[in-house]
Amino acid sequence: MAPPAALICACLVALVILVVAYFVFFRRHAAEGHQPDSLYTRLGGVFAINAVVDYFSDEILKSPLVGVNSPNPQLRAWSQRQSATRLPGLKFMRSLWVCDVAGGPFQFHSSKPQAPGAPHLDLRNAHRALRITPAEFDEVARILAASLDHFHVPAREKGEVLGAFLAHKAEVTAGSRGG
Repeated sequence: MAPPAALICACLVALVILVVAYFVFFRRHAAEGHQPDSLYTRLGGVFAINAVVDYFSDEILKSPLVGVNSPNPQLRAWSQRQSATRLPGLKFMRSLWVCDVAGGPFQFHSSKPQAPGAPHLDLRNAHRALRITPAEFDEVARILAASLDHFHVPAREKGEVLGAFLAHKAEVTAGSRGG
């Protein structure tokens, strides 16, 4: 049985959000010479964030560790059997997640029911069935960092995006521990 798309989407959303946030800030605000308050604004808004997320999501599929040929059977199955139809929606969900985390006007709502008392940005249920290991999470973080670099996101914003993503590592990897 293939892992739920929502789980994969949630992981990708976090990474994409970081990449898009940087792109938006760099393109829009570097030329204007000012630093807006929110990370969302500094990243350039939804269009810049979406560009990073789109690139980031495609790069994940190319990774030998977490992509189409992943040794993780759940990630491999999703990449090979579901990505063609589910990835567009996952990119959308990831962009919403990043916009929300970055303080933008959009709010992320998981497509999976949340655990009682869990914050609305919790990614545990969305990723549990994929059984993502800490090493696999770190690979996605590496891809996110490279995606932010691809769009020349400044160090400050890149750090904030990566920090937001890394803050969810325990949730995303809970399925690999049976949690």
